[in-house]
Amino acid sequence: MRIELLTLFPEMFNSFLDSSIVNIALKKKAIEISTIDIRDFAFNKHRQVDDYPYGGGAGMIMKPEPIAEGIKFLDIGKNVPIIYFTPQGKLLNQKKVRQLMENDRIVIICGHYKEIDNRIRDKYVTEEISIGDYVLSSGELASMVLIDALSRLQEGVINDIESAESDSHEKNLLGCPYYTRPVNFDGISVPEILLSGNHAKIDIWRNEKSIEITKKIRPEFLNNEKE
Repeated sequence: MRIELLTLFPEMFNSFLDSSIVNIALKKKAIEISTIDIRDFAFNKHRQVDDYPYGGGAGMIMKPEPIAEGIKFLDIGKNVPIIYFTPQGKLLNQKKVRQLMENDRIVIICGHYKEIDNRIRDKYVTEEISIGDYVLSSGELASMVLIDALSRLQEGVINDIESAESDSHEKNLLGCPYYTRPVNFDGISVPEILLSGNHAKIDIWRNEKSIEITKKIRPEFLNNEKE
């Protein structure tokens, strides 16, 4: 998968791309990531990328020309998703991550300041996504969340892909509790069923626990599953 980021702060991705699962995905060539500095497409010597909003009001707006020029530079085909992270977008979930996995290439516009000029959203953006009901200073952090979610699902990145497929949200359920050594810790013991060696019963226990936790914390997931 090829991921291209239009950003004002390409340096923000340096340590992120050099660490953990994402770095493994890059080394195994499961993903390819490039950052494109929007300021390189600014029209004046000051590399101005923002301006005051028409109609007044607080905050600055990212100008449309540099973003549009950056998109043209990438020579994007018709079927390539162009993603913009915004609190107004649809909430990112595992189903959407799986859908985006079907693409060989995606482009992400990292917003900053108050907003980007809405004409960019109207003309170029194909997907508006939010990672939660809160506001971040810029779209770079939200982009990292998506990149990590996509990287770990690429073939060969995680040694045991079943580990990823049993995570929370994969089956519209939250994950079950997990334990490791020692058997007894601080007066709390590992549930006996997990020590039984009976994998069929263990699977049933884990599924029941997932349903129990989902019902308590995110009951809407169970309602969606019935629909």
